[in-house]
Amino acid sequence: MTYGTSPAASSRSGSNGLAIAGMACGIIGLLFLPIVLGPLAIIFGAVGMRQAGAKGGGGMAKAGVILGVIDVIIFIVLIAVAASSGGFTWYVGG
Repeated sequence: MTYGTSPAASSRSGSNGLAIAGMACGIIGLLFLPIVLGPLAIIFGAVGMRQAGAKGGGGMAKAGVILGVIDVIIFIVLIAVAASSGGFTWYVGG
């Protein structure tokens, strides 16, 4: 008899790597490269949700999808703000 583990937890074959990848891309996308990591988080999260029945990690997969959507929305808002304020300009000292 083993103590500290439940039968449900010990029967799983491992963690859902795509759910973890989706959540990680979503979190990192909030700070860096939201236009690249946002869609990746959505894709990884969606595939992770399909695998959640066999591998678990449904909550992480949903979080990845939600964070990915937030990343894309943040990018769109930032582009809209930049476009309404005259666009992007580069200042080279002198």
